[in-house]
Amino acid sequence: MTSTAQYAPLLTVAREAIASALQGHSYEPPNLLGPEDEARGVFVTLRKPNGELRGCIGHIRPKYNTLAKEVAEVAVLSAIADHRFKRLSIEEFLDTDIELSILEPPEPVSDKTQLDPKIFGVVVQTPRRQGVLLPDIAGINTVEQQLEIARHKAGITPKEEITMQRFRVSKLCES
Repeated sequence: MTSTAQYAPLLTVAREAIASALQGHSYEPPNLLGPEDEARGVFVTLRKPNGELRGCIGHIRPKYNTLAKEVAEVAVLSAIADHRFKRLSIEEFLDTDIELSILEPPEPVSDKTQLDPKIFGVVVQTPRRQGVLLPDIAGINTVEQQLEIARHKAGITPKEEITMQRFRVSKLCES
């Protein structure tokens, strides 16, 4: 497993990718050598100076061939395409903190006793919908809360049968 410190250059990749996109430029992330550039699922969370959420988008499985490319693409989406927020402005971006959650591959879970919202993120699925919730989110202290929120995000009712997966993350924050 790669240490969190080895992922630190990816915070710069995320910041440079967003800055380029907001200025109307394309961005090609650097070639990072070694295991820190192995393709992985990634979530990029943007926060205001007061800690309030400003954007969060990600992929549970990689869509690009390197982790640097995945981070760059998802970072831009978090800044300009999170439907819950208006597009990030350059001025607002200067005061925005970036968090990266680099995912381990999800693994199937047969029972909710195998979940822990402080340690594992969760994926809930039906044949048509999927909800994802990252681990260790403030205010989410029980498995029941975690599953309820993940179901709600996907529009899955409490009565619908689901399959579950769990995953761990390596988390990096600018602040």
